Amino acid sequence: MDSWTAAPRGRCVRAVGRSRRVARVAALSLAILPATALACRQRAESKLEIVSASPSVSAVIGPPAQSPPPRRGMVWIPPGALVAGTPPESLPRVADEEIPGEQVIMKGYYIDVFPFPNEEGAIPLTNVNREQAQAHCAEHRKRLCTELEWERACKGPRNLPYEYGNRYDANRCNTGSHPRLQPSGIHHGCVSEFGVHDLHGSVWEWTASPWGRGGDSELVTVRGGNSTSGEVVGRCANGAARRPERATSVVGFRCCAGPVNDASVTLTIVRGNKLDARSVLDRTLAARLHPALADLARGDLANPSDFRFDRMWTWRPIGNEELVVLGGCAGIGREPSCGIVVARVHLDRPKALAWASSGHWVPIVHVDVDPRDLWLFGGDNLGSFRSLVSYAWGHVTVGTRERRVPRPPKREREGKAKKGRQ
Repeated sequence: MDSWTAAPRGRCVRAVGRSRRVARVAALSLAILPATALACRQRAESKLEIVSASPSVSAVIGPPAQSPPPRRGMVWIPPGALVAGTPPESLPRVADEEIPGEQVIMKGYYIDVFPFPNEEGAIPLTNVNREQAQAHCAEHRKRLCTELEWERACKGPRNLPYEYGNRYDANRCNTGSHPRLQPSGIHHGCVSEFGVHDLHGSVWEWTASPWGRGGDSELVTVRGGNSTSGEVVGRCANGAARRPERATSVVGFRCCAGPVNDASVTLTIVRGNKLDARSVLDRTLAARLHPALADLARGDLANPSDFRFDRMWTWRPIGNEELVVLGGCAGIGREPSCGIVVARVHLDRPKALAWASSGHWVPIVHVDVDPRDLWLFGGDNLGSFRSLVSYAWGHVTVGTRERRVPRPPKREREGKAKKGRQ
């Protein structure tokens, strides 16, 4: 029996097949369309529903409504549109946990500037379950925020992916490490355009919303927090599921006030087979992906124009994510150069994500126990090899070639074992 050398895994920190945005506001009723009109269509036929109360006319058209009286320690978030979640073309993205960039019209509300006790320089209160957090808010004539209220306060009026801008900056909120308590306001740049501070980098925060992403219906949503995967967790769209009765040292809360925004999200998660071989090659898709070879396969293909796709697979690394894998070769009849292209198709527009060479061998792929790991088998002048093609948060990376390590002859193995016993 042969064995394999260890694989350097290198997942990147960063999703989704076919989807389209269908969020509209009726000019007369000014209400969010029913959930069926906001369905997120994907190749995997996943479904998203958003249910929201109708905003007032002044929240949508006409001059801005006059802001209500200020509340001490709170920021007024005006009525407006939230682009909830992460559009499929934006990365990083967690396809089985996030709305694919749907527009939701929000009513105005107040939110605390800092996590409870909402004082600059104070350590956020933790080790409270969600019921206790609700009680603390009620004592101050407030309530827990819904997760979409929290997300709008974070994204600001321009719907930014991070509270401070379009690009990840670990220093702004001290993200990219394990959650730890820090005095509120210590990171002056960790503030949204609405003026809400410390939404990331410190504690996770209880919300009033259930975890509507399939699975356990008793789970609820927390937002914010920190993690070693800072570029993913530090986004305004990111959330996590928790049991509401569990109190921990890394979960706190902040309060909101004013009429509740009733918008809620139900995301149906479709998984399907991890890997399916397609019996018929989509030649139109192959032709549209062919130009990408010039950049992706540079160094592996002497003449990319000679490359011909002749096989195709569907890869589903996580729920609500469907990628296509096309394989082929150039130089058939002499020394061939072969490999695969991994791509995502959104709104009939394919985007190549990665190229992996299989050397001189026609590519063969197999998915591992973890569907995010795809093995490509190939061979070259040095013999057979395999490469790990990994998926993480919408990105695809290709590992180094791993060679087969032949086992020594039986007599040699027995000799070493005998020597070890002496």
